[in-house]
Amino acid sequence: MSRISVVIPAHNEQRYLPACIDSIKRAAGSIHCGVEIVVVASRCTDATAEVAAASGAIVVRDDSRNIATVRNAGIRASTGEIVVTIDADSLMHHDALGEVERHLATGRFVGGGASFVPERRSIGIDTTIAMVRLSMLITGLGGAMYWFRRNDFDAIGGFDERLTIAEDLDFARRLREFGRRSGRRFITLRSAPVVTSCRKFDRFGDWHVFGMIRHPGEVRASMRGTDTVFADRYFYDFSG
Repeated sequence: MSRISVVIPAHNEQRYLPACIDSIKRAAGSIHCGVEIVVVASRCTDATAEVAAASGAIVVRDDSRNIATVRNAGIRASTGEIVVTIDADSLMHHDALGEVERHLATGRFVGGGASFVPERRSIGIDTTIAMVRLSMLITGLGGAMYWFRRNDFDAIGGFDERLTIAEDLDFARRLREFGRRSGRRFITLRSAPVVTSCRKFDRFGDWHVFGMIRHPGEVRASMRGTDTVFADRYFYDFSG
């Protein structure tokens, strides 16, 4: 059994996946336990699955139009005692897995997220990132990469498959509350930030997040699951 499993949901990610997997392998080289990589190919029409397999990753296919379901499928197929999830267009910090292992070994942490830096900078991107970081500070729910023990994942029922968006924040909130009941903390790794892709800024513009304010109904409808226009445009039909 591998000690750490890294699960990557992937929809048409042949362009970004090799760099993501390479970054995970570099991080794995700094620790002394087994690391497996699981790629969940979801509704792919490109060579995502083939690229993943050629890299040595375990490939799982799940064509659900629901990212929570896709994440759960990858975690169910993995074998590690510790699980890390990261997006296919992100790069893992070379110290990330070592930090995850070190924190969980103390028994004082239930898991957490990671801080992040964008792959490029602009005024619009910097303003957006500042807003996101402020939100993370207020809520205490880190993003970009989540890490936890498998038994804690099972105890809280995994990612909520009733949600079409924000399933990661919901999972983090429930994991934090579960940890509090056993005296363990949920934290954000600030010393090992994820490098995140700016492709949505490339596609929609560096100020596009502020444009969403003009259409709050679409976002709320996607969160309620009553309409998926926003989720489809921004997540499920997005590739590039």
